[in-house]
Amino acid sequence: MTQPEYILTLSCLDQRGIVHRVSGFLAEHGCNIIDSAQFGDAESNLFFMRVHFALEDGAVSDAGLRGGFAAMCAPMQMTWQLHDARAKPRVMLMVSKIGHCLNDLLFRYKSGLLPVEIPAIVSNHMDFYQLAASYNIPFHHLPLATGADEAAKLAQEAKVLELMANHRVDLVVLARYMQILSPGLCEAMAGKAINIHHSFLPSFKGAKPYAQAHRRGVKLIGATAHFVTGDLDEGPIIEQDVERVDHAMTAETLTAIGRDVECVVLARAVKWFVEHRILQNGDKTVVFK
Repeated sequence: MTQPEYILTLSCLDQRGIVHRVSGFLAEHGCNIIDSAQFGDAESNLFFMRVHFALEDGAVSDAGLRGGFAAMCAPMQMTWQLHDARAKPRVMLMVSKIGHCLNDLLFRYKSGLLPVEIPAIVSNHMDFYQLAASYNIPFHHLPLATGADEAAKLAQEAKVLELMANHRVDLVVLARYMQILSPGLCEAMAGKAINIHHSFLPSFKGAKPYAQAHRRGVKLIGATAHFVTGDLDEGPIIEQDVERVDHAMTAETLTAIGRDVECVVLARAVKWFVEHRILQNGDKTVVFK
């Protein structure tokens, strides 16, 4: 019988003996550590840890493991989570009319490169319903008219929240979903929604950022994946990457290169999230790669 595997993530005030106590607890409860990573932040005085382990003692139950660890953590005031390492998180994708990130994530999912379940794709446009159907994933069209008032926007977002609840969604990915989310929806998604944008922000705001960058003769273009917060495009950064460009490239070439970077950066961020490698540290993140 296959041994159950877990991923433990935790954070607490930095102090002596944390690694010793955690590893000792696991050893005493019949667990074998597969890999472990930790980081102490001198600025916040917080300690972060991720441990992937197998439970080898069949006499130790899941409930017993969790209860024992909770009792050990309480005096140290740890924030912790214990995940089934083999469970595939449920991810809902949201998109508007630009589909490169959606297409990339779906390919990685179908080919087994992204260990997730995708129960729903949500869009305010109909452009990608056939793409969703080709992967046998339900497509939910939630239109929002240009200039829609607040009541209409909140009604549309209520349907998004309903889908999240009905499908038991662990993560929402804004794969170029071009709508500003309300503070209420951002709060409901806190810590479980990832967005992707070009790294030109805030230098090149508004429409056609790559065309703006081309006019300014930029030499680097890139993308940033971050958690969604009520502050537009200012949530904790998870991953970034760049590509060099030059004067001989057209705005269309920059756009193509930029979209490739966006796909890679977003895919990394999603994969790290579902592998429980990202821990929030105030306005920043700790990522155990």
